[in-house]
This record gives sequence, structure tokens and C-alpha cells, in this order.
Amino acid sequence: MAKLMNWQLLKRLTLLQSFILLCVLTLIAVLVVITMEFAWAESLRKRIGETDWVLPSLVAAVLLTVTAGIVTMAVLFYRWKLKRPLEILKQASENISANDLGFRISYDSRDEMGELITIFENMRAQLEKNIKTLWRSVEERKQLNAIFAHDLRTPLSVLKGYAEFLATYLPEKKLSDEKVLDLIHTMNLHILRLESYAEAMASIQKLEDVPVHRRPMDTTPLTALLNDSAEQLTRQVGKRFVSSMEDANITINVDTYVVMQVFENLVANGARYAASQVNVRYVIQDGSINITVTDDGPGFSDEALHKADLPFYRGEMWDANEHRGLGLYVCKVLCEKHEGSLQVENHPYGGGSVTASFGIGLINS
Repeated sequence: MAKLMNWQLLKRLTLLQSFILLCVLTLIAVLVVITMEFAWAESLRKRIGETDWVLPSLVAAVLLTVTAGIVTMAVLFYRWKLKRPLEILKQASENISANDLGFRISYDSRDEMGELITIFENMRAQLEKNIKTLWRSVEERKQLNAIFAHDLRTPLSVLKGYAEFLATYLPEKKLSDEKVLDLIHTMNLHILRLESYAEAMASIQKLEDVPVHRRPMDTTPLTALLNDSAEQLTRQVGKRFVSSMEDANITINVDTYVVMQVFENLVANGARYAASQVNVRYVIQDGSINITVTDDGPGFSDEALHKADLPFYRGEMWDANEHRGLGLYVCKVLCEKHEGSLQVENHPYGGGSVTASFGIGLINS
């Protein structure tokens, strides 16, 4: 126990205190050896009498003793106080140079070298944290850019459908002026939505930062706008679209752009897998508007039911090169931003079914 306490006490010595201690011990040892050398010289003088080589030999022995003491003290000080911490710092520096920050260093001495290693470890930990934060930011920006590119396709497809519709029927004068103005108004809404979306995506760093701006809107024009988009999306892939609304017209507080973004993602996914038809059902319930999109396709696999709303999950898609596995993940995040949720399941009669709910802040009925 006494040895352990003495060793712990030695570890607490500073470099200066350790140096002084070694100097004192070395000095004592050197003095002892020099005393023995003088005794040896005196013994020789008495034995062989006065000679010319005894004194020079004594001086040389004393100088060698002092030199040996100094060298020994330096070696002991280096091995005791400097060698181990310098090796630790050298290895840590090599790891950092190799971009390896997944290590930890420690040194059990409480001297200046121990403090230096503690500071170095804190610096390494902070550097590792900063690099992880930077990489996370880069990955979130890459993911956001992918989401942006993915979600631009849907409203652009809708606008393309309207443009083709006008190009087909307007020259034949099969559209009334009222219908043309209505289509132009709807297209303008989609253009404004794209502008707002592009502005928001340029200013945020991750999907969770997407702002939600609620405004009062009647459910009848909202569902009509959504249905128009759905008809364009399903028509382009040769599928039918059917919708139903169980409640009467009421005024709700929603972010139309967020609702449309989620809705169009769900309809686009449904149309991709539907055999012939996509169904949409609107229900106002418990302070939320629930939008259920159902298709008559093969439905979700067991794996997809658990992973479909994870980022970049693709499963076994026939058009995996086009789809990036972002749609349902985007919908999930945006629903939660809008105080709602996303539920993925299979319809009892076959086909996939996804329900998006949004908190609506009911105004009146």
C-alpha cells in the first residue's frame, strides 16, 4: 500500500518538481561516487606513494562521474516523464493525419504532459464532432437536393398535362372561355406553388426545416384542386381516377402547398403500381383531414410495409432508376410538420393504401 501511495504521489509531480527531484537524487549519487573515488585515490597514494598519474586519474574519474550522472538523469527524466506521452501524441497525430478520428487517448499522470494529452483529446473529440456535423449537413443537403429534384417532377407533370390538354382541344375550339380561364388559373396556382417551393428549398438546410404556412380554405375548392392534379397524373399513365368526400364543405386551416405536395406524391406512387384505377377518399375527423390513396395493384410487401417511409427505400421497383425512394419519406416528414401522420398498409380487398393526415385547425362548419 505504501508503494502504491508513493507511486501515485510521484504521478502528481509536475515536470519541474520531477526534474528537481531527479537532480537532487543524481547529485547525491554523484557525490557518493566522487567520495568513493577520492577514497580510492587516497588508498592508492598510501599504497604506492606519490605518483604523477593518480591526480589526473582522479580528475578524469570525477568528470566522467558528473557526465554519467547528467546523462543518466536526462535518460531517466525522458523515460519517466516524456517518452510515453510523446508516443501517445505521435500516434494520435498520425491517426488524425490519416483522417481517423475514431480513437481516444488518455494518460494517467497529472503533470503538464497529462494536461496536454487531455487538451489534445478534447480537441480530437471536438474535431470529430465538427466533422460529423459537417458530413451530416452535407448528406442532408444532398438528400434535400434529391428530394427537390424528385418532387419537381410531379407538379411539372401536372402542368405538362394541362398544356397538352390545351394544345389538343383549344385549336379545335372545344373549350369554352370559362374552361380555358379556369385551366389557366389552375396552372398559375401550380406555377406559384413551384416558385414558393423553390424559394423554400433554397433557404433551408434539411427537410425538417420546410416551413408550414396555414391559411383558411374551403374543403370543396381544395379537393377540386387536388382532384384536377390527380386526374392529370393518372391520365398520363393510362389509369382511371375516382375520388369521394364524406363531409360537407367546411373551412379549414391548412398549408395548401404542403397538402398538394404530399397528395401528388401519393397519387403518383399509386398510379405507378395500379393495375387500372386509383381511388382517393377525403375524411374530416378529430381535427384532421385524412386523405387515403388506394390502388388496385399488388400492394406492399411485408418489408415495404415497415420500410416504405424510410429515406431512399426502394424495394423491388420496376422503375428503380427513375424513383429514388424519397416520396413516402417526404410525405411522412411533411405530414408530421403539419401535425399529422402517414400510415402505410394494404387494402383489405387488395392493393396498396396510404393515408396522410393533416391537422386542420377547424374554423367553422
